[in-house]
Amino acid sequence: MEWSLRPFIERSHRKRIYVTIFMDKETTYEEMNHQIIRGIVQSGAGKGSYFTQVDWVVEQCNRMLGYKPFPGTLNVQVAGEDLKHLDSFLRESDFELVPDDPAFCSARVKKVMVNNIPGALILPAEDVRIHEEGVIEIIAACSIKETLGIGDGDLVTVAAA
Repeated sequence: MEWSLRPFIERSHRKRIYVTIFMDKETTYEEMNHQIIRGIVQSGAGKGSYFTQVDWVVEQCNRMLGYKPFPGTLNVQVAGEDLKHLDSFLRESDFELVPDDPAFCSARVKKVMVNNIPGALILPAEDVRIHEEGVIEIIAACSIKETLGIGDGDLVTVAAA
């Protein structure tokens, strides 16, 4: 579902800023809430650094995302209370990475923001996923961990972009 937000900034006499968000009539609060997933950063298997540097992945990411991915992925274990929203969050993707080598599988890609850093959630076919359920992998133009100064065990927010 496509929806738009139109912020309206109000200033009070105490110099506090309030942001009121107007949503399309068709978008419910519940639907808006499903566009954000929280989770805990965790170490991965180390295979993301290889995948993100394969020629056809780099070329397609550069064309579709506007950047070459940093060598590696950010692995996020979705928080327990957000697991029930994960399927809804992943339902729509923005494009698909299509391999030119039959040794690889395709992967759906969903543009996201991780604590306000643009990235892309990578969803390979279920039969080749190496992480347990509830773990998502995200690529970006930079090392998200280094850029945010975060590490394993830290909480991040992943929002649909």
